[in-house]
Order: sequence, then C-alpha cells, then structure tokens
Amino acid sequence: MVGGRAVLRFAGLRLLAVIPTVLIVTFVVSLLVELAPGDAADALAGSNPDPALVESIRRELRLDEPFLLRYVEWLGHAVTGDLGTSYFAKTPVTELILQRVPVTLGLGAVALVIMVVLGFGLGVLGAMRPGGLLDRVVSGVSALFLAVPAFWLALVLVLLLAVQSPLFPAIGYTPFSDGAGEWLRHLLLPGLALAVNPAATIALQLKSALLSEEGSDYLLAARAKGLRHPSLLFKHALKNAAVPVVTILGFRVAVLLGGTVIIETVFAIPGLGLLAQQTAVNQDVPVILGVVTITVLIIMLLNALVDIANGFLNPKLRIGTSR
Repeated sequence: MVGGRAVLRFAGLRLLAVIPTVLIVTFVVSLLVELAPGDAADALAGSNPDPALVESIRRELRLDEPFLLRYVEWLGHAVTGDLGTSYFAKTPVTELILQRVPVTLGLGAVALVIMVVLGFGLGVLGAMRPGGLLDRVVSGVSALFLAVPAFWLALVLVLLLAVQSPLFPAIGYTPFSDGAGEWLRHLLLPGLALAVNPAATIALQLKSALLSEEGSDYLLAARAKGLRHPSLLFKHALKNAAVPVVTILGFRVAVLLGGTVIIETVFAIPGLGLLAQQTAVNQDVPVILGVVTITVLIIMLLNALVDIANGFLNPKLRIGTSR
C-alpha cells in the first residue's frame, strides 16, 4: 500500500507539471501565429478586400492590441474554463472542442488497441525462436512498418480496401451512438494507418527486452523445473519485459495523437486533428490555443497513467518512490 501511494503521489507531481507545460506550449504557439504573415482579419475579409474593412475587422477582434496583452487576457479566461470564441464559427471554443474530443479519442482508442495487439503479438513471436525464420520475418515486417509514413499507408489502405475493394468507407465518420459496427468500420482504416509505425517500435523493443531476460536466474530455475519456452515467455518473462515497453507506449501514444492531424484530414474525420488543421489555415487563434491546451492535458494525463502502470509493474520503482 505504501508503494502504491508513493506511485500515485509521483503521478500527481507529474500532473502538476502540466501548468508550466501549458504555459510554455500555448505561449510559443501564440507567438508563432503572431509572427506568421497575415491574420484572421485577412481571412475573414475575403479576397481583394477593402483595407478599411480589414482594419475594422482587426479592431473588432482586438488584433490591433499588443500580443502579450492578448495572450495574458486569454490565459486569465482559460484558467476559469473560458477558452474564448472562434473568430469564424462565432461559437465558444469549449463547445467546438467538446464536439470533436469524442471523435479523436475514439480514433485514438481504436489505434491504441491495434498498436498494442500488433506490437505485442509481433514482439512475442519474434522472441519465441530467436534467429529463426519467424524472428527474421518479424524483424523485416517491423522495419517495413517503421519506414512507411502514416499518410502514405492511409492512401494505400483507402485505395485497396475502400476504392478497389469497398470493404470500408473511404472518408467520413459515424458516431458510436448510431451503431458500434459502423463506428468501427469508419475508424478501422485510419486507426490502422496510425498504429502501424508505433506498433513496429513496440514489437522491436519487446522482442529485445524478452531476449535480454533469457539468461535471468528465475528463467534458468523455471527451465530446471521443466517449463517450456512459450510458457516461460508468457508466465514469467513478459511481465518484466513489459516495463520498458509500457514507457515507450506512453511516448508513442503522444505521437499517435499528433498524427491525427494528418489522418483525420485524409479520411475527413471531424476530430480535433481536422479542427486544428482548418483553424491553423485561417489563423483562428482561440481555437488553435484551445486545441493545443486540451491536447497537452490529454498527453500529460496519459504520461501519469504510464507512471502508475510502471510503478505496479516494477517493484524497484515502488520502493524508490516510497523513500
């Protein structure tokens, strides 16, 4: 119990780190948007606008005020949960994000399941016969997965499984409330495109970790008792080998969330990634900052969960944090 409380306390400290992280990330993003050519007033005014109209819109949006003043005011409202109003949709940013978060989290959940099943499956298969044909196949497949960009794989999947063989929808999204089957059909291809690259990383890391356990005393003792190799992998070595893999899994989930910007655009999925892409083009600053803030919060929460999982998998961590 003491170790468990220590791990939870450590995870809580990690969650507190979200404050400076959000400050730094949102400030840098705001500054980059500020330094970019043009602004939201130019986009709202349309093509060949009257300069007087552009200036009028800029004053209405308060874009003529100093950058630091606008950022500090946004930050003060954000602390209370008010992320501002979209320049284009004229809708509260919080409302826009709440509409998109379930879509992106659903896509992330599908990709995460594929990533874990594929990564752990390939890693265990590769470690069962080190140096054998299966090991070489797993290494080759993993290397291929690492080399394939997510957007290219997404286009290939659409061509093969949505256009030539219409097994899955090419674009669009169906809410879970309209049926789990259709929801999954719309998210399976984008989830696979997101999951393949990180699954390869997990597979190689898990195989390496399992093979490093081969000479451990507890495995030698288990072999002396007559246990076979597959049983040793699943009942004994896998738990210890999973510790570094879980850490990598946390980092890969963060990268996976970043990949939704491209994948949601390719598949026209109305999630946070597509919203970020659309608003970045128009320099809709309140929405951009809102998406960035929510994304940072999700990633920090996932990192805290990884710390908790590592604490329960690794007794040394529990002992170390309880001191």
